[in-house]
Amino acid sequence: MFTVYAIKSNSHNLIYVGMTENLEERLSRHNNGYVKSTKNFRPFTLIYQEQAADGTQARIREKFFKK
Repeated sequence: MFTVYAIKSNSHNLIYVGMTENLEERLSRHNNGYVKSTKNFRPFTLIYQEQAADGTQARIREKFFKK
């Protein structure tokens, strides 16, 4: 099961959309600075999550939100 998620920076006007199989671990990586594209905008708050049956469906939804 995959999760499509959106997180909002608490310190900047930034919303990041992504997908993962382990949401808890991924949020931890964002908030601890291990994700290059988000490390300068920490900390983050989860604002949206949606389950997808597989990686293909998750990628379709992720691209939809990024448009």
